[in-house]
Amino acid sequence: MLNFLRPGFARLFNPLVQALARTPVTPNMVTIAGTVGVSASALALFPIGELFPGAAAATVFVFTDMLDGMLARVKGDSGPWGAFLDSTMDRVGDAAVFGGITIWFMRVPADHLLAVVSLFCMACGLWVSYVKARAQSLGLACDVGLVERPERLIIGLTSIGLSGLGVPYILPIGMWALAAGSLFTLGQRMRAVYLDSKKTNDAYTTPTGEG
Repeated sequence: MLNFLRPGFARLFNPLVQALARTPVTPNMVTIAGTVGVSASALALFPIGELFPGAAAATVFVFTDMLDGMLARVKGDSGPWGAFLDSTMDRVGDAAVFGGITIWFMRVPADHLLAVVSLFCMACGLWVSYVKARAQSLGLACDVGLVERPERLIIGLTSIGLSGLGVPYILPIGMWALAAGSLFTLGQRMRAVYLDSKKTNDAYTTPTGEG
């Protein structure tokens, strides 16, 4: 949904990417470093209530998700392994963000309902990503989604960070909105895959008119 912002971010980060391209740093190093940074920020700071510092630090490392792809294109290192590693590390980072805030919800004063909502956001994000990956592996279209990974992280980290600054009610609003949006996106993608599979089946069964 926010893919239209990528060209602007690409221009912004291009000088940094060009500088990295002149070093031995590889795209996979950037991918792993970003995931470690996001995970460490979320799991070290969210559980102890340092919500704004944790969200700010995690956001900085999230941008490496764009840097690794740009660096791969500049260095000519794009390939299946890099794409696989990037996708896998994305899931690790997402789990750390929502796992960290879930631990905070479970601490005193505990809010078990929001802890469940946060876990649902994490699980639903994994389902949304899996549905697209599985559909593409079967050659089916699944290019839809109201709340994709960038939106999940923006909503999640923004609401966490603003809550850390003392903005009332923003965290439960963000979590509930993210849960609803993620569930809607899952439904969108499953419907898209179902419709495309129907078209594929119809193409196999439609008479060719030969004879």
